[in-house]
Amino acid sequence: MVQKYQSPVRVYKHPFELVMAAYERRFPTCHLIPMFVNSDVVNEETSEDGSTNRIERRCALDVDAPRLLKRIAGVDYVYFIQKNTLNRKERTLHIESHNETFSNRVVVHETCCYSVHPENEAWTCFEQTASLDIKSFFGFESTVEKIAMKQYASSINKGKEIIEFYLRELESEGVTHVPRWTCSSVSPALPAPNSLSASPPELQHPSAPAVSASQPADTKDGPSQEAKQDTGAPQADSLVEILAGTPEDKLDADYIKRYLGDLTPLQESCLIRLRKWLQETHKGKIPKDEHILRFLRARDFNMEKAREILCQSLTWRKQHQVDYLLETWSPPQVLQDYYTGGWHHHDRDGRPLYILRLGHMDTKGLVRALGEESLLRHVLSINEEGLRRCEENTKVFGRPISCWTCLVDLEGLNMRHLWRPGVKALLRIIEVVEANYPETLGRLLILRAPRVFPVLWTLVSPFIDENTRKKFLIYAGNDYQGPGGLVDYIDKEIIPDFLGGECMCEVPEGGLVPKSMYRTPEELENEDVRLWTETIYQSASIFKGAPHELVIEIIDAASVITWDFDVCKGDIVFNIYHSKRAPQQPRKDPLGAHGITSPGVNNVQLIDKSWTLGQDYSMVESPLTCKEGESVQGSHITRWPGFYILQWKFHNMPACSATNLPRVDDVLATLQVSSHKCKVMFYTEVLGSEDFRTACCDVQSLGSMTSLESSHSGFSQLSAATTSSNHSQSSSMISR
Repeated sequence: MVQKYQSPVRVYKHPFELVMAAYERRFPTCHLIPMFVNSDVVNEETSEDGSTNRIERRCALDVDAPRLLKRIAGVDYVYFIQKNTLNRKERTLHIESHNETFSNRVVVHETCCYSVHPENEAWTCFEQTASLDIKSFFGFESTVEKIAMKQYASSINKGKEIIEFYLRELESEGVTHVPRWTCSSVSPALPAPNSLSASPPELQHPSAPAVSASQPADTKDGPSQEAKQDTGAPQADSLVEILAGTPEDKLDADYIKRYLGDLTPLQESCLIRLRKWLQETHKGKIPKDEHILRFLRARDFNMEKAREILCQSLTWRKQHQVDYLLETWSPPQVLQDYYTGGWHHHDRDGRPLYILRLGHMDTKGLVRALGEESLLRHVLSINEEGLRRCEENTKVFGRPISCWTCLVDLEGLNMRHLWRPGVKALLRIIEVVEANYPETLGRLLILRAPRVFPVLWTLVSPFIDENTRKKFLIYAGNDYQGPGGLVDYIDKEIIPDFLGGECMCEVPEGGLVPKSMYRTPEELENEDVRLWTETIYQSASIFKGAPHELVIEIIDAASVITWDFDVCKGDIVFNIYHSKRAPQQPRKDPLGAHGITSPGVNNVQLIDKSWTLGQDYSMVESPLTCKEGESVQGSHITRWPGFYILQWKFHNMPACSATNLPRVDDVLATLQVSSHKCKVMFYTEVLGSEDFRTACCDVQSLGSMTSLESSHSGFSQLSAATTSSNHSQSSSMISR
């Protein structure tokens, strides 16, 4: 497996020329990098005007590896080839390096770049990417990979110290400014004996500390004197705040530290790479960096696992319009009166504090009066509000706050709280929250746990992630009042009055929900269906021989049918048919509540089996095969009035010919596909031709591709590459 690294944009608050002067002082020897043994210039050339210098070196390193491994490898030093290109006119330094030793067994490749900051020409940016691919190494592949990655991660921080050391050394000598290169001079005047063009460039490779010597200084250093004198550039602190507050395509190291926290170099790399993957493949809204980071932390920064659960959650959020929940959800009055939870200031770490008086909550009454879906939606709105409060507290306290603290008071908990439907609703809520809001709970304080609590804990703990369970602190009776209790986590001034504090808490006291508010099972089922269908997206299950079909009646011949669907599971074929007569509408089965992302099996078949293609109905678009994980957007301009049928059909594997024996892989793939149902999430809309043209013009004026053209893009966790657009018949597509 290829190990990859990508750095955030690290910033020197010093001009490019001064950074190069500090960079130059590392050579020919550097006491801070004892493993760098020697380097020989293989080739060097300078342009006629002196603006560009290219140099190639062969560098010897004494890699910090076990002696046994060195004996088996039969080498004392590892050699790297490094090619540097310094462009004084453009003010850039490009560094590329690869290993010469064991190049047939291990492939190490790294590129680095120093450049001028795009917003402040008195600052210098640094970016770095690297890859490590161990093909074979005498049976020690795993050991070599671990050694290389460990040294590489530690070397990045070492590189910062080296550059900082020489920048401080220059400052102590009174050197705070180095003139820029001009056409009239062959090379700039530098304080060091050698000119910059002749100085040995910095070594870069991902298996030794010398790799990161080119890393920029820690951005906590103040701006250089030249930056302070540059009245045309923004002030240092204000510029950093602007960049940190509005990151675009690239993450800045200052932004990461200020808003996301202290991450190791490899953790930073995982965040940047996953974010980049989403930008390249994800068709919908890109989640915030804090959101991506939570999923990475939940999977210990395993990129593949984090990407899988994140994309599943993004599909779920899109289907249920969770991004708009705070604006659209208004809790019923019964929740406002009897749901015993609410936000209450913050804990000692600045985390938002949520208080839940579970022992005073009538869970049976709430379920009987509202149903599972209303309770679930309310809990989701609480989590969304928690994310918003974390962002606000991050700005208020000036440090990253990514999770909240929950205080659960169990006084009054008894056997009636173990009512089976209530426990079932609780388990479903826990399942949904665990899947879509990982690493949002910083600490859970459980107070006044009664004797019945172990029974409830036995029921719910298997559904709670192990990392989450480690954050639970449980106090029985009044133990929370003593040393190591509540005051260790919450300031005394904000401890609620019902826990012996002096702060008035506005969390409802709860009580029994009047039975007059109870609804019948039929009413609750209808309410659940209503809540599920409030989303603009619908879900459908597709089985072999049982396609899902949707009929759209068109009155105006020049109307435009648009669609947007995601293939959540399996492979499907998408078709559009036209019929002059309406298909018979079958009776739909009521939606149930199965699973996290689907309200149940929704499968509707409209085309009668007695209908003949070409007589009773006709195909108006070429069939479109869609793979699992793809997101498809498209449109069709109708040519005739009537009834248009959109069909999502199970994709059958091609049958093997009689003359060719089937391959084992094909048989296994066929069995695997045929044993699972397919699932799509879709949204359709009919636009008038004028509205459609207006929408296209609006989108195109923004410099974007209209989403109404047929296209594929890797959307879910199972598609990492964007496929090309698949246009249908030329007479019907708007792009034609």
